[in-house]
Amino acid sequence: MSSPAVHLPVPRIPGRRGRLQDIPVNGQKKVLLAAPRGYCAGVDRAVIAVEKALERYGAPVYVRKQIVHNIHVVTELEKKGAIFVEEVDEVPSGAHVVFSAHGVSPAVVSAASDRGLQAIDATCPLVTKVHREAVRFARDDFEILLIGHEGHEEVEGTAGEAPEHVTVVNSPDHADTIEVRDPSKVVWLSQTTLSVDETMETVRRLRERFPELQDPPSDDICYATQNRQVAIKKVAVGADLVIVVGSANSSNSVRLVEVALEHGAKAAYRVDYVDEVKQEWLEGVQTVGVTSGASVPEVLVTEVLEELAGAGYRDVEEVRTAEEDLIFSLPKELRQDAAGKRDSRALGGRGRA
Repeated sequence: MSSPAVHLPVPRIPGRRGRLQDIPVNGQKKVLLAAPRGYCAGVDRAVIAVEKALERYGAPVYVRKQIVHNIHVVTELEKKGAIFVEEVDEVPSGAHVVFSAHGVSPAVVSAASDRGLQAIDATCPLVTKVHREAVRFARDDFEILLIGHEGHEEVEGTAGEAPEHVTVVNSPDHADTIEVRDPSKVVWLSQTTLSVDETMETVRRLRERFPELQDPPSDDICYATQNRQVAIKKVAVGADLVIVVGSANSSNSVRLVEVALEHGAKAAYRVDYVDEVKQEWLEGVQTVGVTSGASVPEVLVTEVLEELAGAGYRDVEEVRTAEEDLIFSLPKELRQDAAGKRDSRALGGRGRA
């Protein structure tokens, strides 16, 4: 599905206007704008949770790790009074601490409790689902092959639910070397932000070795990650260049670059900000695809579109492959205001593309 081309207004950010030159190319310049893109429901919930905690309790509010993997979001929340720490032992006793959207292990929850911290759990409900699956399968004495990136916060949190039962599988090639205790009692789970295609290849290779490998009760890769990958696949086929807005530590943003290259884009790059888009990327480029990771506010995409408009890419065609209307309730501590009334933002829903 695609909508008619629209003409963007002139750029509105003086400091970033006109840096890219409008150099003629063969054919008409245009942008293919992927949709869905940007904030997912879990990110929206987590960011609003920090904002509401600051409103409710006052600054500072501490956040373990980055609330979501986006440098702009973190910087803006720091301006409002959020303090980001690596571990809960850096938080003063009795203070409020928010757990990030990526989730934490039971050991972190226990450490926060031991310090008397007022914990607010902003874990994405879809990550929580994977945690519960890990607990359930460990209780039934299954060996859990957790497909994901070693060291990623989400993987650490999920593995921490049942460390004696979990083995992390980093890639399809890694699947070829995995050993298990009992091939008849093995199940796979996954990090929610992976490439769907690569994950399924890892599962295929695991199943070749362990034919009785069980699947999770439902997809672990989140709807938003899948939707953004489907959209960029459709965009990439017709794009000379794809620009993905997202941070380097955002797994789903990095995957979007890879997916774009795998599905026809001649070049693809990830940027945090419009200033990182390089003139040489546009040489000979007729069609630019644009998307953003699930932790990226739309304003950053708008800035890229405005700069591209100044370089002659004024016609923007949205390529929409799905509609998203999922909204998650805020953590229970934040659903009421200071007077005990239900807060108007008890649900997220700031709006997504």
